[in-house]
Amino acid sequence: MRGRGVPRGTSATVATVGVVVAAALTWGEWVHQSAARAARQLPQPRAGTRGAVVVLGFGNRSNRPNAVNRWRARIAVRTAERAELAGATATIICSGGAVRGSTPEAVLLRQYIVDRLHWRGEMLVEPHSSSTWENVRNVLPLVEEYDWIAFASNGLHAAKARLYLARQRPNLGGRLVAADDYRLGEMTWMKPLFAVVGLMKLRSVFHVERPGC
Repeated sequence: MRGRGVPRGTSATVATVGVVVAAALTWGEWVHQSAARAARQLPQPRAGTRGAVVVLGFGNRSNRPNAVNRWRARIAVRTAERAELAGATATIICSGGAVRGSTPEAVLLRQYIVDRLHWRGEMLVEPHSSSTWENVRNVLPLVEEYDWIAFASNGLHAAKARLYLARQRPNLGGRLVAADDYRLGEMTWMKPLFAVVGLMKLRSVFHVERPGC
């Protein structure tokens, strides 16, 4: 009499799932690495210049920043710190309204950047935006005075924000610099999803302008 055990074929199924998951994670890393490599063609902050690092908020239901907002906050701080190491001065601008929760994303980002990441530099808050298009539009009055502008988010989202800035204010396009947004193994589990969504939205940006995106 056969005892109860693992159903026949389970090992092969598990192995197949493992291969698929590994392939998806590897692809997600590759897409984000490629986006970061493309962004390196942009100028770098120079000594003696003043710049704005705009960190783009992500929908947040609770009153504590979720994993994606914490990720974007880290990108913003290391981008600002890298610029300051090069002799530039950086201001972090947190942008995002209360889209999914009661507290604006910008406020959550600011609190996390100050309390957990210990940023002591200048900061500004834009707490009303509900889309990337609005993020860019609403920070325009805040970034006009700076010599360079970086968008802190995952690489594809930052690329979309740069395209939106170039559309809304072409004269500011030459001030764009790349954020320090790629680390191998950082948020690997989310990168395949952001790669799919990011590539689709970038394609729509190139074909149809969608202010609500």
